Amino acid sequence: MRITSCICPVLVCLCFVQRCYGAAHHGSIKVTRNQTKHVEGETEVHHRPKRGWVWNQFFVLEEHMGPDPQYVGKLHSNSDKGDGSVKYILTGEGAGTIFIIDDTTGDIHSTKSLDREQKTHYVLHAQAIDRRTNKPLEPESEFIIKVQDINDNAPKFTDGPYIVTVPEMSEMGTSVLQVTATDADDPTYGNSARVVYSILQGQPYFSVDPKTGVIRTALHNMDREAREHYSVVIQAKDMAGQVGGLSGSTTVNITLTDVNDNPPRFPQKHYQLYVPESAQVGSAVGKIKANDADTGSNADMKYTIINGDGSGVFSISTDKETREGILSLKKPLNYEKKKSYTLNIEGANTHLDFRFSHLGPFKDVTMLKIIVGDVDEPPLFTMPSYVMEVYENAKIGTAVGTVTAQDPDAANSLVRYFIDHNTEEDRYFTIDASTGTIKTAKIFDREETPWYNITVAASEIDNPGLVSHVPVGVRILDVNDNPPELARDYDVVVCENAKPGQVIQTIAATDKDNSANGARFHFSLDEGLSLNPNFTLRDNEDNTASILTRRRRYSRTTQDIYYLPVLISDGGVPPLSSSSTLTIRVCVCERDGRVRTCHAEAFLSSAGLSTGALIAILLCVVILLAIVVLFITLRRSKKEPLIISEEDVRENVVTYDDEGGGEEDTEAFDITALRNPSAAEELKYRRDVRPEVKPVPRHHPSSSLDSIDVQEFIKQRLAEADVDPSVPPYDSLQTYAYEGHRSEAGSISSLDSATTHSDQDYNYLGDWGPEFKKLAELYGEIESERTT
Repeated sequence: MRITSCICPVLVCLCFVQRCYGAAHHGSIKVTRNQTKHVEGETEVHHRPKRGWVWNQFFVLEEHMGPDPQYVGKLHSNSDKGDGSVKYILTGEGAGTIFIIDDTTGDIHSTKSLDREQKTHYVLHAQAIDRRTNKPLEPESEFIIKVQDINDNAPKFTDGPYIVTVPEMSEMGTSVLQVTATDADDPTYGNSARVVYSILQGQPYFSVDPKTGVIRTALHNMDREAREHYSVVIQAKDMAGQVGGLSGSTTVNITLTDVNDNPPRFPQKHYQLYVPESAQVGSAVGKIKANDADTGSNADMKYTIINGDGSGVFSISTDKETREGILSLKKPLNYEKKKSYTLNIEGANTHLDFRFSHLGPFKDVTMLKIIVGDVDEPPLFTMPSYVMEVYENAKIGTAVGTVTAQDPDAANSLVRYFIDHNTEEDRYFTIDASTGTIKTAKIFDREETPWYNITVAASEIDNPGLVSHVPVGVRILDVNDNPPELARDYDVVVCENAKPGQVIQTIAATDKDNSANGARFHFSLDEGLSLNPNFTLRDNEDNTASILTRRRRYSRTTQDIYYLPVLISDGGVPPLSSSSTLTIRVCVCERDGRVRTCHAEAFLSSAGLSTGALIAILLCVVILLAIVVLFITLRRSKKEPLIISEEDVRENVVTYDDEGGGEEDTEAFDITALRNPSAAEELKYRRDVRPEVKPVPRHHPSSSLDSIDVQEFIKQRLAEADVDPSVPPYDSLQTYAYEGHRSEAGSISSLDSATTHSDQDYNYLGDWGPEFKKLAELYGEIESERTT
């Protein structure tokens, strides 16, 4: 087969040779191949192949817009003699739709405009057959039709537009960004996809590399404070930038980021601030700010007071958000003492960039003059608080102390005093409005309230609205006005076998007065009475005293209680004393001194039980005994059973006192209910309930009851009880002792056993397993004894 093509521009010379050679061979280049020709009636003949060009692909130009189909190439077989006997067939991609072939001449044409960017080549198959016999003259051959590229696609920036940043003050030539444009044309053919970059907008600040598309800075020291944002337009043009090439563009938005290249500056070198003398300590009295053209952390700064006569009175701090210096008051101001202050304030950056230290220093200083304003202030007390004292029991109107306040202003107005009656304690005192002398308004008792807190106010007569307050504490001093007394009620006991000089009790005293008037107590017996022959008292000189016996023995029958008056005096000025009487009981004691018994009256008194209490206790005991007896009586009473039918076969328990006849005595209980459930089938009726509907008799063959399981038996009885109208209307417990038919051992009950044991053989118990081992051994021993 011969394949001819003259489309490729690169092969012009080859096409010329092709045309010349084709004039002698049907106007085309013969493409010869090694082949074997079979002719009918002839033997196989091998021909030497002729040398020629071998084509395996055609070319077709994309985007062909002509009115006629585009010629692609020609197929020609060596067997074609030009008489039309050879038919050419084209198959494969686009055959018959995009590509058509003249089946007589072998000319291939393209009927549609092709786009290389959608499909670069088509694979087709050609074959020459005999038109008469439809037999192939040559084997099927494959060839490719390539779509030849033209410059029909402009470069595109797929990632644009771009947003990028670069630090200000960067050196010239600093790389900013690399942009890339893509061209859909064939990069291997011509310059259709060869892109060159250029800058359309953004000069002279930025430049772009024409080959790589790298954008760089084109100026030195680009200042963000002068211009921050730049819009750069980059163009990409194919055909290596030649005339006629296609182009595309994108925008690159470049922002200069800040660096610390600007020091802070105060707008003024001198400031003046007015602060009233009434300003509170710790409050903010003013603000000051230095300007910094930088942003973010590059503009952070710190304010300090470097010198000045007000550095001890004022302090300054930095607001992180507003970057302002906040001036605060450290000490109170007094216009009458100092009317102005001068401060030197410095503002310095906290984050320095040493690359730009030559632009510094990165700090600035300004002077601030503070004018103290005169304010009409309230009176000022000479002390922040007062503590005064007055004795208890002092007369009403007794002077306690004096408070003093003055007008701090230059006018020095007169001051008026008064007590704020906000609490009840403020009503216990009065104050002289002119002098500030505080006096008592009641008689005080230190033992009741030892301390009072009041509030005294002072205001100017000319301006009553300006009021100042001061706390005043009044301590009530103690006076020895309370006699001492025993610390508690003592229960003194003396044994009958006591010996003379034996200590039977140690007593102590207490005094409501403070230690200055009652710390030392003196104990003694009443001197107005005659000498006590039974007991005596010894002062221990440690605010305690001991009671001692004076005789050898005491007798309860003779006298069981003794009374001993004791006189107690304190060490106050003047001293006070009181008399108390001790009650001493005579008791029987063990040898070791433990009390065994005392008089019954004493025991009752110590227990604190009266006659009425004892009667109440006895009455409660009698009531409890009566309740117990009544409960026992009720428990012994018997109730008549609801079901008294003699034919009732439901299980019941009958108690009887006679010993009975053993297992043969079964008259009190119907044992057949346990042995055979069919014995309980007959209905039983209650005497106390008359059934409204006649129950349906229950008939079950014995064979079915013998084969039914225990669980089914219980369910059946439960269902019958639910529908039975003759059962009691209350809940009852029904017990079934039927053991079922599943036991391999059968029944072990003795109810069906023979009356004599001699006929019974228990050897089968040994075959029942380990559960019945003990029972088998027991009956085996019994059988052996009988045999013996």
